Amino acid sequence: MITNYMHEIVKGTGSLLAGMKVTIKAMFTRSHTVQWPRQHLVLPERFRGHIELVPAKETGFPKCFACGNCARNCPSKCITVKGKKPEGAKKKAPTIFLLDFTKCSLCGLCVESCPVKALSFSKEYSLAGPSKQVYSNMDLLTELASPFSSLVKQEKSNG
Repeated sequence: MITNYMHEIVKGTGSLLAGMKVTIKAMFTRSHTVQWPRQHLVLPERFRGHIELVPAKETGFPKCFACGNCARNCPSKCITVKGKKPEGAKKKAPTIFLLDFTKCSLCGLCVESCPVKALSFSKEYSLAGPSKQVYSNMDLLTELASPFSSLVKQEKSNG
């Protein structure tokens, strides 16, 4: 009986020392915590944020010509694209390009299906806000120039 009791004490002490070894080792390793927003993470090359339109280098307008492939291939049906042909242009240009990021599954089918590589993934990861309305109707044309900026503003106000 006493030998069994002594055996349990030795076994418990060994277990305690093994746990203390792990704890002490962890105390002296470098922390992986990032003090956000003062510090930012270095994102991997293949990080997928929300989609964004790619501007053409020569004009600054979106490369997109409103073909609608991205909207048709989206399994979540979270992309809305409308376009018109500007005067003197050969192809259409987008007048509305909306993303409902609350529905987006970040699958990448829209980026892969674009024939002119007009879509890419952003590197933005700190998407936080007081309400989901900001992300349920993201206008991807706001950051880019447009061949008919007055027409775009008029169409957005009409709905």
